[in-house]
Amino acid sequence: MQITMLKAKLHRATVTRSELGYEGSCAIDSTILDLSGIKEYEQIQIYNINNGARFTTYAIRAEKGSGIFSVNGAAARLACPGDLIIVCAYTILEQQEAEQHKPTLIYFNEKNEVLRSASSIPVQLA
Repeated sequence: MQITMLKAKLHRATVTRSELGYEGSCAIDSTILDLSGIKEYEQIQIYNINNGARFTTYAIRAEKGSGIFSVNGAAARLACPGDLIIVCAYTILEQQEAEQHKPTLIYFNEKNEVLRSASSIPVQLA
């Protein structure tokens, strides 16, 4: 049996650009892509914290060290510069692989600088 698991999460990144006329995708700083393990052209889910929009697109590389998170094409109507987003990539694993799997979680400040990384999310308390 296969199970879909979180591969990587970029938490509370700030949208720096929103380009309706650009070919659809989400441009992400190359340094961040490399750190997260998200590949160029890999399918990603974007969750907009500001407006609740959730959509699928794919990652492309932005300039290394730029802090860019640019939502492009039709998705530009779902995220504006300044919006906080969560970007997730998923992987399909066999049950045994899933039991050992740990995602890459990266947390950002308001300038899209990495605050910290982790491989687990704390248990939510009552």
